[in-house]
Amino acid sequence: MSQMPQQAAVSKCPSCEEPLESGDRFCGACGYDLSVVPARPEDSPTVVMNGAAPGAAAPARDEVDWPAARDSDGHGHPAPAHAAAELPGTDSGGSPLPSHEPAAHQEPGTEPAREPAQEAASGVRLDRPAEPDEYPLQAPDPRSAPEPPAAAPAAGAAGAAGGKVCVACRVGRVDRDGYCENCGHAQPRERDHMEQESGPIAAVSDRGLRHHRNEDAFSVACTALPDGAPANVAIVCDGVSSATRPDDASLAASRAAGESLLGALPRGTHPQQAMHDAILAASHAVNALAAEPATALQKAPHQNAPACTLVGAVVTAGLLVVGWVGDSRVYWVPADRTTPPARLTEDDSWAAQMVAAGLMNEAEAYADERAHAITGWLGADAYELEPHTASFKPDRPGVVVVCTDGLWNYAESAQEMAEAVPLDAAVRPLHGARVLVGHALDGGGHDNVTVALLPFPAPPQGAGSA
Repeated sequence: MSQMPQQAAVSKCPSCEEPLESGDRFCGACGYDLSVVPARPEDSPTVVMNGAAPGAAAPARDEVDWPAARDSDGHGHPAPAHAAAELPGTDSGGSPLPSHEPAAHQEPGTEPAREPAQEAASGVRLDRPAEPDEYPLQAPDPRSAPEPPAAAPAAGAAGAAGGKVCVACRVGRVDRDGYCENCGHAQPRERDHMEQESGPIAAVSDRGLRHHRNEDAFSVACTALPDGAPANVAIVCDGVSSATRPDDASLAASRAAGESLLGALPRGTHPQQAMHDAILAASHAVNALAAEPATALQKAPHQNAPACTLVGAVVTAGLLVVGWVGDSRVYWVPADRTTPPARLTEDDSWAAQMVAAGLMNEAEAYADERAHAITGWLGADAYELEPHTASFKPDRPGVVVVCTDGLWNYAESAQEMAEAVPLDAAVRPLHGARVLVGHALDGGGHDNVTVALLPFPAPPQGAGSA
């Protein structure tokens, strides 16, 4: 059963605004049918615009006093709607809800600061507990990370700080691994090219053009005999590439032999005996490198003992002493190039044995692929150590050339070596050594190259072997 619409309880005619009396169904002025006016709903929500409803009457005292809406958040945007927490109220038990007054310094539109949690008499928590401003991070907080490294130092700064400056960029410091911390360029190793000048003698060693490292080493020094006469010493060692740690072997041998000579000559030991003893001392030093724990040998059973060759010379007043084991050589180059030069050593090699046995001539032997296989060396696995020594008394000034096969491969005969030695090598030994190393590099540099030059100012005596 349908219901009739109820009469609208209005005080004025909706059409002509004429006052109406209670119970009128039609307007007395214009005849408007008041029954078509919709009844007032029980709940009439109002959309708040600019803080008040249009035409709204003043609120009654028992109604809620709604605060006026904020016009803006201060940035040209409408302010957010009021939250329920901003209004006074009571909980289900009639107790006042906790106040949430915004702080005095709070900017419009920002979230009010939380207060400590409060509990009602019933023990029920009425608001959320205060949350920390920051939660602990699983990873380190980036804000607490160390500051980024400073910019690359200015040129020369690394050198001023005591570090080694990069040879490529001349700015960065070189780390322990031999790389520039600024540009990453690998630095040349110390033994790739070495030069030393000691008094009237000098030596130069270079890695060459084909090998990845320099396995040669040398030792040059000056000392004095008991009578005060000068004595010049040069030792040159060549690591055996097929052995383990050949660079360590040559370095240990050159140092041991040089120290032995510098200790024996001032005591009055004959130079030839001192050379013999120096070779034995070098052999002991190389043998010591093979003394490894059994566990190390088990991990690398294919490794063999370190090994090297040795050649040396001692120049005193009127006496030249040479000693060697292996295929490094000593040449005599007179200052007067019209007189013949000479090779003062014999190789411990397969080719030399073939020539000595009369099985091949020198050209045939050294053309064989086995020519440079050595038959004598310093090392724990050497068959039998046979130090070779010889002494000479040149009757004229000249230059003694002590070198590895990295040089004499490109100037094998004594005449070829003499042609490669500069004419002023006796007065400029370091320059002469550099020229000879350059000669080997120009020839191909297939091996490490090491050469030492010792000037010999001979007294007016007859030459010969002592």
